[in-house]
Amino acid sequence: MCVVPADYIKWLGLWLCLWLVPAQAELPPLTHNLIPVSESRSAPDLRLPDMDDEIVDIRSLKGKVVVVNFWATWCPPCRREMPSLEQLYQATKERGVVVLAVNIGEDVDAIFPFLGRVEPSPSFPILLDSDSSSPSAWKVRGLPTTFVVAPDGTLAFQAVGGREFSHPDLIKQLMSLFEEGSIK
Repeated sequence: MCVVPADYIKWLGLWLCLWLVPAQAELPPLTHNLIPVSESRSAPDLRLPDMDDEIVDIRSLKGKVVVVNFWATWCPPCRREMPSLEQLYQATKERGVVVLAVNIGEDVDAIFPFLGRVEPSPSFPILLDSDSSSPSAWKVRGLPTTFVVAPDGTLAFQAVGGREFSHPDLIKQLMSLFEEGSIK
């Protein structure tokens, strides 16, 4: 049996930390654009429990702009964009924008500790899709994926990958959906 000296383990750990920190610092910035959905279609059904086990049904939100974000705690871009989702929600909730963050495949025990570290802490509904059934209906191809549902219930925008949701250009895109005739 080989015994590894404790000092060796400490130095190895320090080296790994110093090696990984620059990699984290070099992540590309989050983008701030949403892609218009090319063909108009109704948003798929979405009826899931939130963290308090209350059912949220997207059909009850007609007349609002609904940002549906599919995410997971293990997904680095998902973690990076979560604070900006809260900033978006705070900036637009009085104007009729709703944010729904749909966690894919995890339970409350995995999600709750993560949310406790997010600053600012999300105050919008976190929905639980523990059996991962919603991504196929919504045609989610990767995480994070975001869809924006127009007030008439149709899909207006989509995005795959991390976004800076609090960016003024992105907020302007969302608010344009309330203007008559702007829904594609």
